[in-house]
Amino acid sequence: MPENARDDRRDAAWGALYGVAAYSAWGIVPVFWKQLRHVGAVEVLAHRTAWSLLAFAALTLATGQLRPLLAALRAPRVVAAMAATGALISANWVLFIYAVSVGRLLDASLGYFINPLLSVLLGMLFLRERLRPAQWIALGLASAGVLYLAVRAASVPWIALALAGTFGLYGLLRKVVPVGSLPGSTLETLFIAPLGAAYLLAVHLQGAGSMGHVDLRTDVLLAATGVITALPLVWFTNAARRLSLTTLGFLQYLAPSGQFLLAVLVYGEPFTSTQAASFACIWTALAVFSVDAALRARRARQMEERARRLA
Repeated sequence: MPENARDDRRDAAWGALYGVAAYSAWGIVPVFWKQLRHVGAVEVLAHRTAWSLLAFAALTLATGQLRPLLAALRAPRVVAAMAATGALISANWVLFIYAVSVGRLLDASLGYFINPLLSVLLGMLFLRERLRPAQWIALGLASAGVLYLAVRAASVPWIALALAGTFGLYGLLRKVVPVGSLPGSTLETLFIAPLGAAYLLAVHLQGAGSMGHVDLRTDVLLAATGVITALPLVWFTNAARRLSLTTLGFLQYLAPSGQFLLAVLVYGEPFTSTQAASFACIWTALAVFSVDAALRARRARQMEERARRLA
């Protein structure tokens, strides 16, 4: 076997391990946030932003990404976009933490199941990407699932839609802004961390903050929010460099699947027949979407191989 082929296989194997680690971590991270349910969601978010900045800054220095970070800081368009993504990811974080703390993890998993399909729709609306027939079918099924849930439950599944919407818009902006994953994450956290730090200082001066006022376990958990946020992102970045988008797309369902199983099997959240019908529509949509992506990627590889043989 040629040396470059062995290197490619080794890279793919490591990429798969990194991808499974990242998405599995995001799938079971509600267990961590549940330990902080006695702390308000906004205060947890403030700690997460402040400690994440320290973690991202350390990773930026350790991986030699300081120069790209400084270059991004000198680009006004990038700075403005990263301020917007910082606001979006903050909203996503606090919604997810809130959902976990109030026993709505099932709604959160629904949001992350919807997200890939919403990303396709955003690509069509803002990037003029054309949808294939199978993608239209997938979007229709997912929309039917959400609509059925809203009508039967007599309420809009706002947590799911807000999580999908904020993360979908976040992904759209990160896609079009010319900045790397780690420098971008560091920069967007740089904008939101001072707000978090100011909030923590204010509540501490009032004697109402949790850190230093509850117990040592709470202090350690709050300080660990930075690592809990940054480490899966590093694994994800390593996976993205080594894997095709199709493979990465399949792996992303590990996260909401883990959240779904935790919600139903571990935390005993009710899973009604209405929710089952809604999830069935969305899971079918994801199956149609994934099979279409896999077939398209296979055809592309076959065409590349045929072109190489003819060259």
